[in-house]
Formats: sequence, C-alpha cells, structure tokens
Amino acid sequence: MQHQAILVLDFGGQYNQLIARRVRENNVYCEVLPYSVSMDRIRSGNYKGIIFTGGPSSVKAENAPRCNPEVFELGVPVLGICYGAQLMAQMLGGQVVTPDHREYGKRDLILTNTDSLLFKDVPSETSCWMSHTDHIETMPAGFARIAETETCPVAAMENTTRNYYAVQFHPEVLHTPEGGRMLHNFLYTVCGCAGDWQMSTFVQDSIAKIKAQIGDRKVLCALSGGVDSSVAAVMIHKAVGHNLTCVFVDHGLLRKDEGDSVEQIFTQQFDMNLIRVNAQDRFLAKLAGVSDPERKRKIIGEEFIRVFEEEGKKIGKVDFLVQGTIYPDVIESGAGDAAVIKSHHNVGGLPDVISFEALIEPLRDLFKDEVRKAGLELGIPADLVWRQPFPGPGLAIRIMGEITPDKVEILQEADAIFREEIAKAGLDRDVHQYFAVLTNIRSVGVMGDERTYDYTLALRGVTTTDFMTADWYRIPYDVLDHISRRIVNEVRHINRIVYDVTSKPPATIEWE
Repeated sequence: MQHQAILVLDFGGQYNQLIARRVRENNVYCEVLPYSVSMDRIRSGNYKGIIFTGGPSSVKAENAPRCNPEVFELGVPVLGICYGAQLMAQMLGGQVVTPDHREYGKRDLILTNTDSLLFKDVPSETSCWMSHTDHIETMPAGFARIAETETCPVAAMENTTRNYYAVQFHPEVLHTPEGGRMLHNFLYTVCGCAGDWQMSTFVQDSIAKIKAQIGDRKVLCALSGGVDSSVAAVMIHKAVGHNLTCVFVDHGLLRKDEGDSVEQIFTQQFDMNLIRVNAQDRFLAKLAGVSDPERKRKIIGEEFIRVFEEEGKKIGKVDFLVQGTIYPDVIESGAGDAAVIKSHHNVGGLPDVISFEALIEPLRDLFKDEVRKAGLELGIPADLVWRQPFPGPGLAIRIMGEITPDKVEILQEADAIFREEIAKAGLDRDVHQYFAVLTNIRSVGVMGDERTYDYTLALRGVTTTDFMTADWYRIPYDVLDHISRRIVNEVRHINRIVYDVTSKPPATIEWE
C-alpha cells in the first residue's frame, strides 16, 4: 500500500462514514470495510490501526455482528466506538449489561485518567454525545477506566500494554467538542501515523485506478451538471479522454435555464463529448399522477438508466456507466446494515438489470466538502465547484404531490428569485444549501381586493459541512421580506411564503 492506512471496520451505524471522514481530515488514509471482511484482506492492508464503529445492534443478541477474533492478534492499536467499545469488552472477556438508564444526546464527561494518551491535551471535564442502551459493566483483564459519566461507569477504557482503547460515546460527531482531538491522539500518538495523505493523493490515485480499470474501452457518464456528477465526469475525462461520452438528460425538472448552462460549460470549457437528451415529455409522462416521493425517485432512477442504455447503443459498444454517487447518498439509501432513510435516484433507484459491464462511482466514499476539494484539485473552476447542490431527481422532489408542467414552471421561477436574492445579499457561500419547495398546500389569500386560493411556497436554507447533519440558516428578516415580496408579486399562483426552521436531524435537508 502506498500510504499508511487505518482500517475502519463497519458494524452498520448510521454515521460510521463520519469516522472515516475525520481520519482523512487528519491527512491519514483509511479504508472502510464490513466487519465480516476476511482476515487475509485485513492482513494485506498492513494497517497502522483499526477502528471499530458503532452500530444499531446489541452485543448481547445472538446474531449480533462480530468481527474475527484474530483481529486482536495483529499487534496493532484498536479503538472501539460505542457498539465497537462494547464488542471489544465482550470479546476480550468483559461484561456488557442493559442498565435501567439509557443515554442519548449530550452528556458531561469526566476523565478519570488525564494522562491517557487518548486524552492528551483534553480537559478533565468536557461533554460528549452518547447514543446507547447497553454499557460496559465489567472491563476485561488488563483494562483500566479512563472516563465516566453520571450514569455510565465506563465511558472510556484502555489497555496500554496492547494499545486497545474504547469509548462509549461518539468522538466523530461535532457534538463531542474534544472528539477531534481524541481521534487525532489515537492516529498520531497511539498509532504513530505520519499524516502523508492529501486530497491530491486521492485524485491522483483515483485517476490511475480508473485508467487501469477502463483502458481503451468506452465509458458513459451520467451528467447532471451538479457538483458531484461534474467532478466525477472531469475525473473520468482526465483518465480516459474522449473515450468518455457524457449524457446530459434534461428531464424537464432542472432549475431555470440550467440545461443551456450545463451544455455550454462542458462543451466549451472542458471539450468533452456531450450528448444532451431533451426528455422532458418522457419523464413527465412517467411521473403523471404520482405523488409518493419514493415512487418518484424510483421512476426517475429507472428512466435515467433506460435513457443511458438507449444513448449508449447509439454510440456503439459502451462498457462502463459512471455516476456521481457520494457517501451520504449511500448511507441514506441503506447501505450495508444501515437503515433506509430515503432512496437516492442513483443508488436505490437502479433497476436490477443494467446493460453495462460495470458501474463506476469514483466519489462513492466522499462527503460533499471533500468532493468540492477534489474538484478544485482537478482544476474545475471555483464557481462550478461551489454551485448549489441539486438532487438527481431535480424539482420532482421539491414539488410535493403530483407533478405537472405548470407546477414545474412555478417552482423554477420562484427558486430562481430566491437564489438570485441570496447571492445579491452576499450569503451564497454562508448558506451551504438553499432552495424553494412548492408544497401541496393551498390557502386563502387576497390580491387586488380579490380572494385567491393558491400555493404555499416553502424556503429552505441550511449550514452543514458533511450533509449528514445540518442546521437551519438564520437569513436576515429584511432579506426574507424582500424575497417574499418579489416571489408573490412576480410568480403566479403563490400567495404565501414560509421558511423552514428545522435542523437535520430530525428533518432531512430536502423535503422529500
């Protein structure tokens, strides 16, 4: 392996990839593999350390996920997190119980050993984020307690002889303010990592792997013009040049004037083979009468693939399909043992039969901010890299209820005004994602002394780094007021504007 690496063993928790992201933020390469991976595969990685993730199961259950016990014979440091901590305790001879009191959310953390290498430069009293029912009651032989909370006697433990550490809380989440320091200590002080991995390394390695995989064969790329598919397309283009053909499907559910903009950017700036398919009528016909958001996503996902197959046949034999899937898409679509939150058109919407040799998703393990960094490394202009995220199903999931051409036009106009005014106010880099939603709610209004009964438009703006959690953005009232007045005066059939003040969780960023 070219770089020192950490192995993240995945036990199915919803936010496990955040651990990998925190490791990469420390310039340490890591790989995420399922807990059931073979020991031969683990040994071949020559890892500097291993992290056990959290998970939804109880270690006391008969079918609880367990890794091969030979992991503890490798002689490398191991850090167990939440379920991973309990699993370590149980597999090494300790006892895990289900107490009367569960712990969820923010808790005060007291360090009982401030000299622990894991807690170097961490205050003796801090806070942490808990999410567990079971906890460690009896530690395995050779372990010592290094932290506690009011209701969790073993919030952290260590075996310094074997370099094993376990924390019941989640250091990877932002709600554990010293969690980043703890992970840094594990990577550098405990594992002795050099920190020699950079985003530029990921980009170079990815291009080399793609070139080796594809060779002289033909590639078809699903290009939406959004950040993810754009970065994926440029990465593939740098690997195989004009063996790549990008198919841009205008499904009639894009933002205002977006189709023309995408076509111009990729044909003029990047000199790519681009086929624009104007399939507005085809998609709207398939979506007619459909209100359920999951059905919308599945229909759009399958129709995308059908269009790509048809276009691929027109240009001759095509061996690979490329998509800009990123990790939050995979997690929310229920990868591995994770729960399904919502299907993404390029994950959950794929039909069973695809007429391509293989699906290539070069950004599958990256979060949105990492995708942007990769884009800049690839030389993509900053204004494209920092474009507003836009879901593959487009406005279909921002129009609640049945989709009609009239509704699409209404939302396109309203959304354009919202985005224009956010940019004018100088907030377009501060609000990480902002868009309008045409609700299926109609209410009474009055315009020109006459009664109206028209749609309610919802505005959404959030701040986030990883798109797994988000907080609603406090847009100044005067900006919201100006946006509201413009929309109701300039866009027909909207007589009420509301602003979404919900974080993620409990909501998702998109409404559907």
